[in-house]
Amino acid sequence: MAESMKGLHRSHRCTEVSSANIGEKVTVMGWVQKRRNLGSLIFIDLRDRSGLLQIVFDEESVGAEGFAKAGTLRSEYVVAVEGTVQKRSAAVNENLKTGDIEVIATSLRILSESQTPPFAIEENSQTKEDIRLKYRYLDLRRPDIQKNLMLKSRVLGLMRQFMANEGFLEIETPILCKSTPEGARDYLVPSRVHPGNFYALPQSPQLFKQLLMASGYDRYFQIARCFRDEDLRADRQPEFTQADMELSFVDIDDVIDVNERLLKFVFKEAIGVDVQIPLQRMPWQEAMDRFGSDKPDTRFGMELVDVSETVKGCGFGVFTGALENGGSVRGINVEGQGHMPRKKIDKLVEHAKGCGAKGLAYLCINEDGTYKSSFAKFMTEDELNALVAKMNGKPGDLLLFAADKNKIVWNVLGALRLQLGEELGLIDENKYNFLWVTEFPLLEWSDEENRFMAMHHPFTMPMEEDWDKIDSDPGAVRAKAYDIV
Repeated sequence: MAESMKGLHRSHRCTEVSSANIGEKVTVMGWVQKRRNLGSLIFIDLRDRSGLLQIVFDEESVGAEGFAKAGTLRSEYVVAVEGTVQKRSAAVNENLKTGDIEVIATSLRILSESQTPPFAIEENSQTKEDIRLKYRYLDLRRPDIQKNLMLKSRVLGLMRQFMANEGFLEIETPILCKSTPEGARDYLVPSRVHPGNFYALPQSPQLFKQLLMASGYDRYFQIARCFRDEDLRADRQPEFTQADMELSFVDIDDVIDVNERLLKFVFKEAIGVDVQIPLQRMPWQEAMDRFGSDKPDTRFGMELVDVSETVKGCGFGVFTGALENGGSVRGINVEGQGHMPRKKIDKLVEHAKGCGAKGLAYLCINEDGTYKSSFAKFMTEDELNALVAKMNGKPGDLLLFAADKNKIVWNVLGALRLQLGEELGLIDENKYNFLWVTEFPLLEWSDEENRFMAMHHPFTMPMEEDWDKIDSDPGAVRAKAYDIV
C-alpha cells in the first residue's frame, strides 16, 4: 500500500549528500535501483536524476516495522527515507560520487510500488527500440537518457546567456503560419474558424526573422521548434529544435565570429572541451571532391580521389561510359583491407546500389603486388599500375571505385567512407573537428520539377563575382551560404 509523503520535505538530491553532511539528518526520495538483503542488514541503491546513494537499513535504527518494510522493496519502488549520514564502514565505491558515505535509515515510506519492469533501468541498455518506446516513461529514467536531457538543458541555458550578453533579443515567432515553398513538405493544421483553409507548421522561422530585421530588431535569437514532413533518416526527423538567429548590418565574417565564439563558450562550459577558433573554412566543392559530403568528417582520412583522367580511354566500359556522359570516376583507398572477404565486398556493393550506384568496382592489392579485381581483365597492366599509383595503393590495400554522375559518385563514396570509417574504428569519437563549409551552390537542378531550385532556401544571396553567370550558367553560381559541421 502506497504511503503519503505528507509532512516530509526532501532535503537533498541523492548526490548532493556528501562527506560534509556526516552526522546530519537528511531526507532523500527516489527510485530503488537495487536491493541487497544480508540478513541483519538491507542495502538499497537509491536513484534520482542526480545519481545513486546507498541507504542502509538495520532493525535497531529503523525499527522492526521499518526493517520488515525494507525487506519488501523491489526495483523501481519509489521511496522516501529519513536517516543519518555516516562514513562508509565497508569498502569505498570509487565509481560513485557518493561512494564514501551512506545513509543509515531511521524512517522509510513506500510512496509507490512497482511491477517488475520489462527491462533494466541502467545505462547502455540493449533493449529493442520498440520496447523502449512502448515504455518511454521507464526508458527516460535510464541514466544515459537523463544525462543527455540535462546536458541539453545546460546547453540551452548557456546559449541564452551568451546571446543575451551579445545584445540579442530572444523573440518567439508564430507556430501557426502560412505555407511557403521550402525544402520539405509542410505539416498542415485545419482552421476551425475558416473551414477548408489550413495553417502550416513552420519549417523554420525564416520569414518571421526577416520581418524582424525589417522592423529594426537588429539582433534576434530564438530556440525554435521546426516541423518538416519528410521521410525519416538518421539526420532527419519530423520535428526538431534549432538555435535560430538573424543579424542586421553585418557581413559573413561577423556572423561566423559570433557563432564560433558561441560554440567555444558552450563547449567549454558544458563539457570542458576547448574549441580552437577561428575554425577551418572549406569550400563546398572541395568538401564534395575530397569527402563526398557537404558535412565532411575530417577526423580520419580515406579521402576520395578523382581518377577520371587516369582511366580515360581505358578498356573498361563502365569507366569510359561514365566519362562520355559527363560524369566522373573516383575511388577510395581502404588501407590494409585487401584481405576483405568477397561476401563483405558484396555487401559494400549492395550498400552502394542503395545509394544510387549501378555497381561498385573493386581492386585488391595482394601482398605480392598482384591484383584481384572485378575489372582487371578489361584493362592493361600499365593502366592498372597507373590507377593504383594514382590511388597511392600499397600491398594489402583495397581500392573501391564508383563511376557515374558526380552527384551519385559523391553520394556513394561519401556514404561508404563513413560506413567503413565506423566499422574499422578509424573515427575518434572523443575528437571534435569543427569546420565551416562555404560557397554552396545557389541553385541545383531538380529532375522532378525540370528546373533549377534553391539548394537551401530562396533567401540566400549570390556571391558578387558570380552575378554574370545567373542567366548563362545558373548551376555554377555560388551562394553566400555557410554551414558549420
